[in-house]
Amino acid sequence: MLVASAKGKCGLTLFICLFLFGCSNYYLPKATVHNSLTTSVDDYHYLVGPNDTLTIFVWRNPELSGSFIVRPDGKISTSLVEDIPVSGITPTQIARNMETILGKYIRDPVVTVSVTNFFGPYSEQVRVIGAALNPQAVTYREYMTVLDLMIAVGGLTEFANGNGAKLVRAKNGMQVTYNLRLDDLIRDGDIKANVDMLPGDIVIIPEAWF
Repeated sequence: MLVASAKGKCGLTLFICLFLFGCSNYYLPKATVHNSLTTSVDDYHYLVGPNDTLTIFVWRNPELSGSFIVRPDGKISTSLVEDIPVSGITPTQIARNMETILGKYIRDPVVTVSVTNFFGPYSEQVRVIGAALNPQAVTYREYMTVLDLMIAVGGLTEFANGNGAKLVRAKNGMQVTYNLRLDDLIRDGDIKANVDMLPGDIVIIPEAWF
């Protein structure tokens, strides 16, 4: 009886351990949706992002001018002011913000901001995953189409299902999925299958099933 009781307790303990282990496998919440500020191809303005290089010129104040790399947290530090947020806004907005900030230290500052090494925030990049020759994130350019994007990633692989491709676009905090006809566009030359891209779009290209 004692042996049976011990076996029963061991079995119960094992069951509880397996149950708790199974309950600990939670799913992470889905990725946060960040809407691009560009909602029309006819109204596009470049937004600064991490890893961009900013050249800031402060008129008559060369000691405050210079080249600055945007940190991963979207900020820069200058010789006079630390932790200035610059990500997600235009170079012109950065210049006006800098004038307001520097106005506390110098009289009537005039600031000009230019950008090199363009990356932009993730919400402004166009990403291609799946059966492309070179899947990657591409910096959006004005009036970019899916044909331009396919050229940038080297086109489709041999086994890609181009007409099964999807375009995922953020709209009003939701992700909306559209069908693409990449085979018709690239392999058949049907230019009617070309469509406009917007910053933040994601193109997913599956492989064909044979």
